[in-house]
Amino acid sequence: MSLNVSERLKIRSLSVERLRRRAVTLTLSSPFLRWRYAGNGADQILIVPQELRAADPSFWTEVSHGYFGLAAEIADLKGASVFRVTPPSVAWERELHGFGWLRHLAATEEDEAAAASRELVLEWIALKRISHGVAYEPEVVARRLISWISQANMLLEDLDARAYTQIMSSIGQQIGALRTTWRNAPDGVPRMVCLIALVLTGLAVSGHDKQLKDAEAALIIELKRQILEDGGHISRSASVLEDVVLDLLPLGQCFGSRALVAPDEINAAVRKSLRFLRFMRLGDGMLARFNGVSTGSPAALATVLGYASDGDFDIMPVARASGYARLDRGTTIVMTDVGSPPPLELSTEAQAGALSFEMTSRQYLIFANGGFPGPADHDWDSVARATASHNTLCLTETSSSRLIRHEQLESMVAGLPIRGPDAVSFEFHDGPTQAEINATHDGYLKRFGLIHGRRLALAPKGDKLEGVDTLEPPKGTLRLKQDLPYAIHFHLHPDCRCQSAGHGQCRLTLPDGEVWIFAADETAQMSIEESLYFVDSAGPRPSLQIVLRGTTFGETSVHWSVRAEAAESAPNS
Repeated sequence: MSLNVSERLKIRSLSVERLRRRAVTLTLSSPFLRWRYAGNGADQILIVPQELRAADPSFWTEVSHGYFGLAAEIADLKGASVFRVTPPSVAWERELHGFGWLRHLAATEEDEAAAASRELVLEWIALKRISHGVAYEPEVVARRLISWISQANMLLEDLDARAYTQIMSSIGQQIGALRTTWRNAPDGVPRMVCLIALVLTGLAVSGHDKQLKDAEAALIIELKRQILEDGGHISRSASVLEDVVLDLLPLGQCFGSRALVAPDEINAAVRKSLRFLRFMRLGDGMLARFNGVSTGSPAALATVLGYASDGDFDIMPVARASGYARLDRGTTIVMTDVGSPPPLELSTEAQAGALSFEMTSRQYLIFANGGFPGPADHDWDSVARATASHNTLCLTETSSSRLIRHEQLESMVAGLPIRGPDAVSFEFHDGPTQAEINATHDGYLKRFGLIHGRRLALAPKGDKLEGVDTLEPPKGTLRLKQDLPYAIHFHLHPDCRCQSAGHGQCRLTLPDGEVWIFAADETAQMSIEESLYFVDSAGPRPSLQIVLRGTTFGETSVHWSVRAEAAESAPNS
């Protein structure tokens, strides 16, 4: 794909920044400066931070039977060392060397599981003396340090002097390596995790507090850059904030344990992130499935939100910096994507869902985007990222955003970035009669000369959502040389049953028997078609979608509505 001027400039900028970071890393790794950044050896763990992530004690049963399940993949060890088997995937390998799974063994509170944990850590130290490969990617080193320090009570208990020294020496060496290489971590959360680990080691490991000030300053810079004013992340993915919060919260506790005051920026980032997560949570207890949100757990999200104070639970109606808006009436919630893609270097999981929406009634999900596939199903990524996998209008079976297939750029950002729409605008009205949003995007303007507009209005009791989708030129009138086909997709959650009710209507039945009626005017032809829901823990799950199909000559308006069966019927026309 040919690149536009801004994308060519972005590649040049990224190349220069990458060279700069590598030069700094090489300089700091030189024999002349290594002594300064290697720091002192690690003699003891001064503070053991609280592990806030949920643990699964059944993992020990799996390990004791010779299996290692990580990143939705299971490795059959067949009697071999887990560090010598062929990794099922790179994601599995990263989780293995990150040692986050130690918390599952600690949760068993069994001596045998604790002994196995110590043996595995010592085995890793013996096998990984050469600093290369996935195990020494900066973000993996950071995760490993956080995990080892968080489980220090289990790992260092009842060790002889030799084994104790081996673990502590390895921790010291890894801290030194991370201090010189963190700048090479991919932009976004991986780089932030590196800095969180360096701040943690400065607080928790003896002899390393001299570097705390520098690590703290660098972390503050990243927090200000990556956490937006409304609490969203610069990548526009809400799910990454769960891990960020769970990493930042223990830092505050460690500052307190050392009789130090945590920087205001860390506390502010936590508060803003928690508020944004609450904003993005729908009635089903899950985050709205936009821009990289994949499989998750309502219980895990509820655990994270449990650390919010009462003030953090005031739900804002709009997150302008992140590009999302929320209609909330009665027991119905509608969340819509009204933002442009993130920067190219952070858009490898962004999706072409401009003006798409999701909707829940009480705890049940009615309309759901396809979401982002789990780590074992990345073959579906391109399909899931397409506009057709979202609850929005798709023109000529093309996406409103386009994947940029460019070898150099893909290598630099480690994935396929997306381009467009360039301009997404919206107006939000939260009145006494209804909550309403009017939005437009220009994702089809350069190719077809058309703007997609969408109006969503939620009734005061939440029992009716009215929508209007339009295609029109940015100004004046337009008559295309040939009519263009469009399709407006309404993907249903797999647990929502759908039947045609005739007369341009469909009957939607939720798991508890509640019925909603979907209706549309005669501008477009309605059909019920197959769909896929990508964010199920077992993999892509078959579902259904309602599709409104038609053609546009340059100006088109399609009215539709969905209402609870007891509500008064009639779509606008």
